[in-house]
Amino acid sequence: MVQLTTAQAIVRWLANQYIEIDGEELRLCGGGFGIFGHGNVTCLGEALYNYRDELPLYRGQNEQGMGFAAAGYAKQWLRQRFMLCTASAGPGTANLLTASGLAHANRLPMLMLCGDTFLTRLPDPVLQQMENFNDPTFGVNDAFKPVTRYWDRITHPAQVIQSLPAAIATMLDPGDCGPAFLGLPQDVQGWTYDYPDVFFEKKVHRIRRQAPDADEVGDAASLLASAKRPMIVAGGGVQYSRAVAELTEFAESHQIPVVETIAGRANLLSDHALNIGPIGVTGSDSANAVAKKADIILAVGTRLQDFTTGSWTAFAQDARFISINAARHDAGKHRSLPVVGDAKLSLIALGQALGDYSAPQSWVSDSKDQRAKWDASVADNVAYDNNRPNSYAQAIGVVNALCDKRDRVVAAAGGLPAEVTANWRTLDIGTVDVEFGFSCMGYEIAGAWGARIAQSEREPQQDTITFCGDGSYLLMNSDLYSSVLSQKKIIALVLDNGGFAVINKLQNNTGNESFNNLLSDCPTIPAPFAVDFEAHARAMGAAAETVAGPAELADAFTRAKASQRSYVIVMKVDPYVGWTEGGHAWWEVGTPHVTDSDRVRQAHQDWEATRVKQRRGV
Repeated sequence: MVQLTTAQAIVRWLANQYIEIDGEELRLCGGGFGIFGHGNVTCLGEALYNYRDELPLYRGQNEQGMGFAAAGYAKQWLRQRFMLCTASAGPGTANLLTASGLAHANRLPMLMLCGDTFLTRLPDPVLQQMENFNDPTFGVNDAFKPVTRYWDRITHPAQVIQSLPAAIATMLDPGDCGPAFLGLPQDVQGWTYDYPDVFFEKKVHRIRRQAPDADEVGDAASLLASAKRPMIVAGGGVQYSRAVAELTEFAESHQIPVVETIAGRANLLSDHALNIGPIGVTGSDSANAVAKKADIILAVGTRLQDFTTGSWTAFAQDARFISINAARHDAGKHRSLPVVGDAKLSLIALGQALGDYSAPQSWVSDSKDQRAKWDASVADNVAYDNNRPNSYAQAIGVVNALCDKRDRVVAAAGGLPAEVTANWRTLDIGTVDVEFGFSCMGYEIAGAWGARIAQSEREPQQDTITFCGDGSYLLMNSDLYSSVLSQKKIIALVLDNGGFAVINKLQNNTGNESFNNLLSDCPTIPAPFAVDFEAHARAMGAAAETVAGPAELADAFTRAKASQRSYVIVMKVDPYVGWTEGGHAWWEVGTPHVTDSDRVRQAHQDWEATRVKQRRGV
C-alpha cells in the first residue's frame, strides 16, 4: 500500500499508462496543458511538478486554446494518444466548455482535470463559486455533462481507482471516443488514501478492433454486388482505424470511385485514379455529380454530417446506403444497412465477401472524367495574375506548390475550410486537418500548436501550416505566443478580408443586406482601421511579414520554411470576389418565412424550392 493524495494518485497512475503503436510502447498521455489557479495549483500542481519530465505540462494562455491544442494533438496521433488539460475552479474551467464541445463533436480523446468547489462546503460560498439555491451540488462543472463522453466528480480519493480506468476506456473506445472530465473538489485533491501498489503498475493499452458481424457483412456484400453505380464515401474514421491501405485496396480491387468527407481529406492522394474529390456543401463538382447518380453508397468511417450530405440533398432519393462504422449510432443513419465494426477489419471482410465484383467500366470512366474537369477548375481557382484580386484559393495554391508532402495543414471556421477542402491537392496521407465538426473559430492557431507538439515527437523536420482568417486570428491568437515560448514552430497564413466575409456572403446570398459582419458594415464602428497583424505577431515573438499578393507570398513562404521560429505571413484578400463558386451542394439554413424585403422573400422562395431534393430520415 502507498499513501497518496488524490491528485498524486491521479498523476502517478497516468504516468504509468502506455500504449503500443506500431510495436513501440509510448506513454498514453503525452503530457498536458495547464493554467493554474487556486482551484488546482496547490494539490494537482504539486503532483504534476513531481512528474514534469514524464508528463510535460505546457503553459497555455487561455483554457479554450489549451483544449483546442489537445484536440490538435489527438488528431495528429490518430486518437492513439491524448493530452490532459487542467484548469482552476470557476471561469478557468468554464473556458474549456467550447473546446470540450469541439472534442465531442469530432470524437477526440481529451482528459480534463478541473478544480471544483469544496466537498465539505465549510467555506461556502467561495471565490468564483456559482451558487445554485435549490441544488448545492449543481455547479459550473455540471455544464460539461452534455459535451463529454465520460463525466465524474471525485468525492473520495478511492474513486479514482475506478474512475480513471473508466475514463481511459472511453477515450480509447473507437465507437465511444470523446473527451473525459473529472471534477476535482479543492479539498478532495489533497485528501489521502492508502492505495494498493498494484494500481500503479505499468499498463500497456491497445485500441480494440471490433470485428464485424458476419451476417451484416454478408448483407452488405449482397447489396453492394447489385450496384450499377457504386460509390465510397471515405470519412475521418478511415484514418483513425489506420485503414487507408485497406480502403485503397478495396477501391482498386472492385474499381469503385471514392469521394472524401471534410474529415476524410487526405485518405487518398489527389492524383489517385479513383479519388473523385471532396463531397458535399463545400466539396467538388466531380464528387457531387457522382453522388447524384450513385445507386449504392458505401460510407466508411463517417457520421454523415450535413456538409457531407448537402443536408441530405446530395444523393438520389432511391439511393441505398451501407455504413461501416465502429459507432453503432453512426452505422444506422438514414436507412443505412449497418456494418458495425472496425474499418480495417470490415473492409477486408467485405472485400472477401464481394468476390470478383467490379463496378461497370463506363461508370468508373465517367467518374474519372468528372474529376478531370474538377482538376481544371481547381487549377483555375488557384491561378493568379495582375487582373485577379487576391483570394483564399490563390494563397492555398501557393502553399500547396511549395510545402513538403508531409507538412500538416490546418484550417477551421469561416471561409477557409471550404476553400482548403475544395482546392487543396493532397500530397501525402493524413496531412490535412480541416476542423469542421464543430466549425470552431480560434482552433486554427491553438490546434496547430497542439498538432506541432505531436508532430515534433515523430516528424520534427516537418512543418505545421495553418490558414487563418482575420476574424479567427482576432478571436484567439495567444497560442502563437505559446508556440514561440515552447519552441514549437508553426507557420500561420493570416488572410485578411476585413471581417467575417463568408458570413457576409451567406447574408447576401439569402437576400439580406450586409450588416455587422464586415467591419465596414458595422454601424457601431464609425471609422474602421486595419490591424497591423505583422506587428502584432512580432510583438509575441514570431517572425512576420506582410505581402501584397500571391507572387510575394511564394517568396515569403520559402523564408518561413527556412525559419526556426513561428512565422506569420499576412495577405489581404478580397471579401467579395475570388470565392470558389463550384462544388457546392445545397445546404439547409433557416430563412424568414415573413419579411418586408422583396429580396429576402425571393431568396426564401428559391431556397425552399430546392427542398424537394431532400431525403427524409426514415
